[in-house]
Amino acid sequence: MVCSALRRVARMRVYLVRKASSVSRGHQHQALGSRPAVSEFTVGGAPGGLVELLGKSYPLDDYSNLSRKVLSRVGRNLHNKQHHPLWLIKERVKEHFYKQYVGRFGTPLFSVYDDLSPVVTTWQNFDSLLIPADHPSRKKGDNYYLNRTHMLRAHTSAHQWDLLHAGLDAFLVVGDVYRRDQIDSQHYPVFHQLEAVRLFSKHELFAGIKDGESLQLFEQSSRSTHKQETHTMEAMKLVEFNLKQTLTRLVTHLFGDGLDIRWVDCYFPFTHPSFELEINFHGEWLEVLGCGVMEQQLVNSAGAQDKIGWAFGLGLERLAMILYDIPDIRLFWSEDERFLKQFCLSDINQKVKFQPLSKYPAVINDISFWLPSENYTENDFYDLVRTIGGDLVEKVDLIDKFEHPKVQPWWCLLHF
Repeated sequence: MVCSALRRVARMRVYLVRKASSVSRGHQHQALGSRPAVSEFTVGGAPGGLVELLGKSYPLDDYSNLSRKVLSRVGRNLHNKQHHPLWLIKERVKEHFYKQYVGRFGTPLFSVYDDLSPVVTTWQNFDSLLIPADHPSRKKGDNYYLNRTHMLRAHTSAHQWDLLHAGLDAFLVVGDVYRRDQIDSQHYPVFHQLEAVRLFSKHELFAGIKDGESLQLFEQSSRSTHKQETHTMEAMKLVEFNLKQTLTRLVTHLFGDGLDIRWVDCYFPFTHPSFELEINFHGEWLEVLGCGVMEQQLVNSAGAQDKIGWAFGLGLERLAMILYDIPDIRLFWSEDERFLKQFCLSDINQKVKFQPLSKYPAVINDISFWLPSENYTENDFYDLVRTIGGDLVEKVDLIDKFEHPKVQPWWCLLHF
C-alpha cells in the first residue's frame, strides 16, 4: 500500500506519514464509517459567530479552535462523579489534607474548590502566572481557544491569582484541563489536575524556631539557583522543607510506607526553586507531580505582599493509572458498567486493580490524504482523528517522510 501510494504521488510532496492503531469491536465499525462534513469537526472562527458553553455565549474569531470532540467533554466533571477512579483519588487527597492540616478552630486548614468553570481568560491562564507573551506554552497549536481573550484552562493554576486575591492562603483546586496533544494511551486532550497552594506569614513560618522573632521573610539580594532575590535564605529553606514534607506525607498516604522518592530540579515560570517529585514504583522511577516556592511577584500582585508560599500540581489520571493499573487514559471516559463498577468501593482507601474488559487485538489500517499548504499543525490532525474516530483510534505515530524538491501541494500517507 505504501509503495503504490507513493507511485501515485510521484510528482507530489509527501509531508507527513503517520501510523495509528484502532480497535474494531463489531458495531463500532459504524462510528468510523460515516464522515461528517468538515464544518462539524471544529467550531469555526467566522467573525460574528458565537459558541455556547456552560450557559454563556462567546464570540468567535480567528483564534477559535475548539473541536466538537473536546466540547462534548466540557461539563462532564469526572472528578466529581461518585466512585469514578478520578473521584477516588480526589477524595483520598482531600481526606488526607482535612485530617492532617487543621486550623485554629478545629476546621480544615485547606478549602477545596472542585467546580470552578474551565473557561478562563488568557490573562488568568498565562499573564497572572508570569508566563511571558512569547512563551511557547501560549501557542494556538497547543491550546483550545474560544477566542483571543478566552480559552479552556490549560492548568488549574489559572485560578491561583483569583483565590489569593480573595484572601485565601491555603486551598486545593481540582478540575478538568485542556491541551491539544498526540494520540496514544498516555495522552488525551482533556485530563484532570489537583492544585494546592499554601501561604505563610512571618509568625506562622518562624513559629517554634529558635530566635525566630529576629528572622525575616524578605530581603533585597540577587536571584540564585536556590532562591528568589526577595526571599531570605532562612525563609526559603523553611518553605521548601514544609513543601517537601507535605508532599512526602501525601504520597506515603497514597502509595504506602517504605516508598522511595527523589526530588528533581526543574523550571516553572511561576515557582522558584522548582522541583518534580518522582517515586520508585515496582522498580521504575515515575514523575508524579511538580511543585515549588511561589514567585513572590505573583503573590504580591494578588495582594499578599506580607506572605510567602508554595504550590504544587498533580495529574489525577497519572496517579489513578499507577495506583489502579489502568493502562489507557481513554478508559476514564468509558461509560461501560464493566469498567465503572470495579471502582464502587465501600472505602475510598481500599486497594483495587483494574481488570481488562477485552482481549481483542488492535486492527491496523492505511489511509492517505492531502495536507493544506499552510497554517497546519500536527495537533490539528489529532483533533480531526479524535472527532471522526473517537477513542477507538488508539495511537498515531510518525513512520516516514517524503518531500518532492519541486512540486507543491503536500500529500499525507497515514498508516493506522
